[in-house]
Amino acid sequence: MKTVEQIFEAAKAGSLWAGHLIPNHADSGKKLENRTPIDNSLIGYIAEGSEQDIDAAVRAARAAFSDDLWAGKSPSEKRAVLLRWAQLIEEHAEELAALDCIDAGKPISECINTDMPATIETFYFYAEYVDKAFGRVAPTGNDALGLIVHEPVGVVGVVLPWNFPAQMFAWKVAPALAAGNSVIVKPAELTSLSAYRMVQLAHEAGVPEAALTLVCGLGETVGKALGMHQDVDMVAFTGSTEVGRYFLEYSAQSNLKEIVLECGGKSPQIVFADADIDKAVPSILAAAFWNMGENCSCGSRLIVEASIKDALLAKLSDDLKQGWKVGDPRLSETNLGPMVEEAHFDKVCRYFDTALKEGGKLITGGKTGDGWYFEPAIIDGVTADMTVFKEEIFGPVLAVTTFSSEEEAVRLANQSDYGLAASFYTSNVSRAHRVARKIQAGTVSVNGFSEGSIATPFGGYKQSGFGGRDKGVEAFEQYTQAKTIWFME
Repeated sequence: MKTVEQIFEAAKAGSLWAGHLIPNHADSGKKLENRTPIDNSLIGYIAEGSEQDIDAAVRAARAAFSDDLWAGKSPSEKRAVLLRWAQLIEEHAEELAALDCIDAGKPISECINTDMPATIETFYFYAEYVDKAFGRVAPTGNDALGLIVHEPVGVVGVVLPWNFPAQMFAWKVAPALAAGNSVIVKPAELTSLSAYRMVQLAHEAGVPEAALTLVCGLGETVGKALGMHQDVDMVAFTGSTEVGRYFLEYSAQSNLKEIVLECGGKSPQIVFADADIDKAVPSILAAAFWNMGENCSCGSRLIVEASIKDALLAKLSDDLKQGWKVGDPRLSETNLGPMVEEAHFDKVCRYFDTALKEGGKLITGGKTGDGWYFEPAIIDGVTADMTVFKEEIFGPVLAVTTFSSEEEAVRLANQSDYGLAASFYTSNVSRAHRVARKIQAGTVSVNGFSEGSIATPFGGYKQSGFGGRDKGVEAFEQYTQAKTIWFME
């Protein structure tokens, strides 16, 4: 295993690599440059996949599934292999954290202390669940016996985002593989390094190579080929709503494969006048700016009761200036790294400029310097008809809107095409119950910002996605299909 320093040195040498992992398949040898968002320097290469590479991965996956190489193993056998994989990932945690840091520009402290513990926990959770998933017996008369069993879907493709490379890999691959499927991984072309290493560790742990394959490359090539393939039974996707629509089209144009989507968000944070502001401020800032705002559940809309707005904004500004350092993500004291690529940096800047042109008032932040670094910004005076209120930015820009009644707060919170997450702050227990039920979102946090635990499902309402959930028992079950077996005399 390699240390953080060794990964950083390999990046400086331009020797980091992520290629296809498909048994008995020689690819074309084409590759893409891999540049770090830290300073746009070349850190290595990834394989440039093609439709032929996807086809080879699907053939291998189908053969593995048909021959019961993985699906046919007993629950205890699968559990032992997955536990060994989880242990290997834990042993290589610092190496994987460094790969995500250099690949995505994520602060190394976040990768080590937040992302990797959550990733490891996910693998252990589903490893332990393998031999604890029971079927049911249907109520019948004495002349029949009805069994309801769950079987793996078959060949599952997972298409991953770039913002949490290792963690999103775990959220999808761990339950899909635990359920007995053959899995094909398509990592984001911007962040393929940790996925490549984790698949290698899976094979080392005993997962058959054909049951877990990896194909690198561009979304419009490799992702589309996976979505269009006639012999893929299911695709699970996390990413933008725009690209999620493509996978629905691919399914309709091919074999009507199952599609699970976790897409964009424009999450509200409501602060009522009776809230404990001092306790709320750290969570509000974390919701808005954690991971540079490159987070589907980012709490990018702050909906605050008018009477406390000025006091709240003053505290948010002070804490933001004191505790959120923008800089080189390889340094332990850095809280915010760069945007993931130039095109995304330009997009965030355009949204920021549009917000000010439409009448928003800058409270703090918004500065840019060398590279793709953007100082987290708070913009006041935002109304529901403004672009910054309606559209997902996926960057560190917090839009502030006021309300005067509980009903107005809920209406503003739900005035969105998205419904992935929400949070609100109040000391009134009755209000907490009322508002939590009225907000249209897959995860609602009360008096804090959270996406729940590995035991709770994560997914969205409306255009934030559908078809299933990540995390929890629900994620395992979505990679299975129910079968009724009916015995008669």
